[in-house]
Amino acid sequence: MGYRQVVGTTTWTFPDLKDLLAKASPLRSGDALAGLAASCAQENVAAKLALADLPLKTLLDQPLIPYETDEVTRLICDSHDAAAFAPIAALTVGEFRDVLLAQTTTTEVLAALAPGITPEMAAAVSKIMRNQDLILAASKCKVTTAFRDTIGLPGTMAVRLQPNHPTDDPAGITASVLDGLMYGCGDAVIGVNPASDSLAANGELLRLLDELIGRFSIPTQSCVLAHVTSTLELIERGAPVDLVFQSIAGTEAANASFGVTLALLKEGREAALSLKRGTVGDNVMYFETGQGSALSAGAHHGVDQQTLEARAYAVARAFKPLLVNTVVGFIGPEYLYDGKQIIRAGLEDHFCGKLLGLPLGCDICHTNHAEADQDDLDTLLTLLATAGVTFVMGVPGGDDVMLGYQSTSFHDALYVRELLGLKRAPEFEAWLNQMRITGAGGALLPPSAGHPLLTGGPA
Repeated sequence: MGYRQVVGTTTWTFPDLKDLLAKASPLRSGDALAGLAASCAQENVAAKLALADLPLKTLLDQPLIPYETDEVTRLICDSHDAAAFAPIAALTVGEFRDVLLAQTTTTEVLAALAPGITPEMAAAVSKIMRNQDLILAASKCKVTTAFRDTIGLPGTMAVRLQPNHPTDDPAGITASVLDGLMYGCGDAVIGVNPASDSLAANGELLRLLDELIGRFSIPTQSCVLAHVTSTLELIERGAPVDLVFQSIAGTEAANASFGVTLALLKEGREAALSLKRGTVGDNVMYFETGQGSALSAGAHHGVDQQTLEARAYAVARAFKPLLVNTVVGFIGPEYLYDGKQIIRAGLEDHFCGKLLGLPLGCDICHTNHAEADQDDLDTLLTLLATAGVTFVMGVPGGDDVMLGYQSTSFHDALYVRELLGLKRAPEFEAWLNQMRITGAGGALLPPSAGHPLLTGGPA
């Protein structure tokens, strides 16, 4: 069966659901690279019109990737909550958009619907939404998680303190951590991308961060963003692991390219839970995603990159993560060519993740060979903050000297928090005040010469 849509004097035909979804996507270089993008704006409009009339149930009944050959599809189908889906089961994609934007649709309504919404439904409705629609609908979705502090409460935005160093130098990493803390960043996680695959080196990084958090009683969590198998081995060796990290994607084959399966992720979560290191919650997983990962692995099965990104969120949802991060411009211009495409993708990802019930944050970033600049990142940061983004990155100077890309800085977090009156996680906010890093209303205080963070003394 195909889909037909008349626009003007032209009849457009879309042979199957995969083609319809791909052609309805806003233009991006990855879909064009894969030969999936609409041939022109008129075809894109025709696909959007046809998609708006599609029953939501079709997206449930017709898996894009066969159930028999893909464990992500099996996860999506087997975990679907029919009772939660019932209130919207008779709607089309277009009618679902109307429901999401209705003033009567509250945070509580969307939370109840989340288990009944599949990634394909979220992706489909996002394709017929303007940027303002994505922002408004996402702003209604509130998702709260916790480990040593509470992430995602209304009126808050957390920051991952990212103190990467090109040689994993402990002094360099510590300096960046202290810099970030003095700017009030780090409530999402203090997370290091290790420059080395060495288990010994990664264990030393974990101990460094654990000692720092323990010495100053910081209500936050640490993470060394190693492969889940490395983290499992480090747990076996007695390393102080708070969160288990893994990059994930939306197909079984793409996850295989990352060296992971659903069973392995389950093992990682169970190992972290067994350590019982959380104080206010037990969300122990940290996932990162990004549009284009399946295509870059040759594992996209003819599905557009934004729909596959939403499917990655089904993987994340199954493991009750503390944090999920779309690294929106990191893969490069082959997948998101310029600032406009990066901004649109960031809003789509945040909307889809929140709609599915995830604590979605965003690494608002671009590679140095993309057609984007800091103004584009400022724009996306501001838009995502108004949409209620769970967390963003805090990178010294906004320039990651280890990964070699541009992201958001500690100063950028200060800007958007002041602009919108956003607080930090409450436990972390209280600690900053106790440490005389912030004063009334969360404003930064000038650091004194004898400040304990600067002298290494007791908290």
